[in-house]
Amino acid sequence: MDNNSTDCSIDILREFGDNIIIKKNNQNLGFAKANNQGMDLAKGKYLLILNNDTIFIENTLKKILEVSQRLERDFIVGCKLLNEDGTNQVSIVDFENIGNVIGENLFLYKLFPKSKLFNRFHLNYKSIYTITEVDIVKGAFLFCKNETYKALEGFDENFYFYAEEADLCKRLKKRGGNVFFFPETSIIHLGGATTDKIPWFKYKNQCIAKIKFYQKHYSGITFATILSFHYFGIFIRIPLYLLGGIFLLKKNLIVKGFYYFKQLFIYPKNIY
Repeated sequence: MDNNSTDCSIDILREFGDNIIIKKNNQNLGFAKANNQGMDLAKGKYLLILNNDTIFIENTLKKILEVSQRLERDFIVGCKLLNEDGTNQVSIVDFENIGNVIGENLFLYKLFPKSKLFNRFHLNYKSIYTITEVDIVKGAFLFCKNETYKALEGFDENFYFYAEEADLCKRLKKRGGNVFFFPETSIIHLGGATTDKIPWFKYKNQCIAKIKFYQKHYSGITFATILSFHYFGIFIRIPLYLLGGIFLLKKNLIVKGFYYFKQLFIYPKNIY
């Protein structure tokens, strides 16, 4: 699916002829909906959801396929993600809970990066050499069976941008499936190549996606606590970035503080 791109990428793909099925949307329908459109056209046994800002540096698909054929239950498999310079990138994440949400919003994850209690990214700081079950693999590379994706009814299209893979992994685990991180192969993920050029789009949709995920998967005191610390984290970042930008004479920090201020007024309608 081409989600109304404005570069020449679709013309390059057409050069491959009938080996590639191309459908073009007249507007950007968001990550979830466009991927679901593409997966509806897919006929194979397996599906690969792959970001367009990725680069293969080895035969990753062969290795992923080989390990996937040994898995018996429904699964999603992700590989190791690397930055452009070859350094490790965040590839795996824990589901949010009260502890790690407090840790993230009070900067405790910075003080205790390897702490499972305070940092939902703690596994990225550990040496993992074999296939390992995790909560979430990042959406730049998701490999699964076609029938599994269809049984889950694909991505939840209420998520426009961000958190789609977290929700998909959450729903798979709720139905008894597994999410695996396979570190024996890797790809380069440029990451933020598009959203860094439109920062308010990034901050706004990250905030909306987080709240929608909380609305869908948490309730009662857990939901109230997580949501409260989410907004408290936003609130304390406003003066930190604004004052930091003023004292350090850095415009980007002032702008960031302003974006956090705008997030205080974001609360999407709870449709769940």
